[in-house]
Amino acid sequence: MGKPTGFLEFERKEAPGKKPEDRIHSWDEFSEPFGEQELREQGARCMDCGIPFCQTGNDPAKGSMGCPVYNLIPEWNDLVYRGKWKEALHRLHKTNNFPEFTGRVCPAPCEGSCVLGIIEPPVAIKSIEKAIIDRGFEEGWVVPEPPDQRTDKKIAIVGSGPAGLAAAAQLNKVGHNVTVYERADRIGGLLTYGIPNMKLEKGIVKRRVDILEQEGIEFVTSTEIGKDIPADELKSRFDAVILAGGATRPRDLPIDGRDSKGIHFAMDYLHADTKSLLDSGHEDGNYISAKDKNVIVIGGGDTGTDCVGTALRQQCKSVTQFEIMPQPPEDRADHNPWPRWPNIYRLDYGQEEAKKKFGDDPRQYEIMTKKFTTDGQGNVKELHTVQITWEKGNNGRMAPKEIPGTGKVWKADLVLLSMGFLGPENPVLEQLGVEQDERSNAKAEHEVYTTNVDGVFAAGDMRRGQSLIVWAINEGRGVARECDRWLMGSTELP
Repeated sequence: MGKPTGFLEFERKEAPGKKPEDRIHSWDEFSEPFGEQELREQGARCMDCGIPFCQTGNDPAKGSMGCPVYNLIPEWNDLVYRGKWKEALHRLHKTNNFPEFTGRVCPAPCEGSCVLGIIEPPVAIKSIEKAIIDRGFEEGWVVPEPPDQRTDKKIAIVGSGPAGLAAAAQLNKVGHNVTVYERADRIGGLLTYGIPNMKLEKGIVKRRVDILEQEGIEFVTSTEIGKDIPADELKSRFDAVILAGGATRPRDLPIDGRDSKGIHFAMDYLHADTKSLLDSGHEDGNYISAKDKNVIVIGGGDTGTDCVGTALRQQCKSVTQFEIMPQPPEDRADHNPWPRWPNIYRLDYGQEEAKKKFGDDPRQYEIMTKKFTTDGQGNVKELHTVQITWEKGNNGRMAPKEIPGTGKVWKADLVLLSMGFLGPENPVLEQLGVEQDERSNAKAEHEVYTTNVDGVFAAGDMRRGQSLIVWAINEGRGVARECDRWLMGSTELP
């Protein structure tokens, strides 16, 4: 720790960015870099705490804590403070294959577990991480590093999201021959088509994919395993198969009027918008437009926020977001102690933009949609809702209870369902005979990743269910380690 009193001298600063009223007119990334002196000061706030919970406190059994990939956060904070950027990059890459992704879109559970965060705003870990990797690319320090020699082992990876890419990167490092299959027309999975461009520019994804390709990984796009290539054929052609296809089956809302036109799953909406943007700058019109429409997003989370931000950029007339849960408190509740992730009220970028444009946070809490009505021609026209409260039932579980007299009708021309995902799509699992757990995910133990089918592994959202990108990277690295061990009898992968 180069500055023992840094946390006393410097206040936390947020990375600069374009103003909400300006950035809603652009699809470009809205965050901007810190100046070097500011970054060094932010790095100096790291406290040299006895136990760095930011990197080591994670315990899934007790709630999310710390960094799932165990980033060496205090080390590279200190190196940034000292101006040793190349060394900081080396430490960052030791645990994280893709810091340019997590530095942009990870919610930063590390900051929620920062020791300084007990009494002051936490260290700006995410901003420092992003600055290190961006500096690495700018200086030309991030270059392809193909393995010195190859094994004779061939591995197929199904899915090119963060779990699949992390597994591919790790297995390629030790010389295996890796082929990644992606059903979309571009590599990246949710990094490409699940996250809007203003949050993660697709050139950032392609830049990393190009490096992986130059390192020897083969990418096959527009190919759906289980449809274009039978899953058992894939198994017969490769020594091992890793399933990393994500949890892409969306939760539906089966109520009256659900079949009305203008009601879409959030991921269909986001995928179409990004594809049209990349293909033609939206000139082809092959996307679901919110222009001049009253938009309602049902559901929260990152995906709901991305729908709000996208609808604003498409020049919607209004946007409202329904949350079935209560509004989080301003400060940690007693049952949500440090160092767990703080469940507190916060404005993400989409809500901040909507508030600036329309005057208020677009979220409505403890609200349930009862039915949709149409304009007589099959187009959604209105939503009917009721307020709810949460009460403990006879089984001890909390359940929603409708509040009489709180019914309300909302204008709606476009409805986006963002209520999470139920698990993976099943064709590949069924064709291979992979066992599934009670939530329909591929059944495989964390840190082991083996399924009931010999030579078939599962990782990422396909195994654990919908989760964070940083958890997908954790699982991709882990499944690579166990796959290598299975193939070779031992492994040097972390």
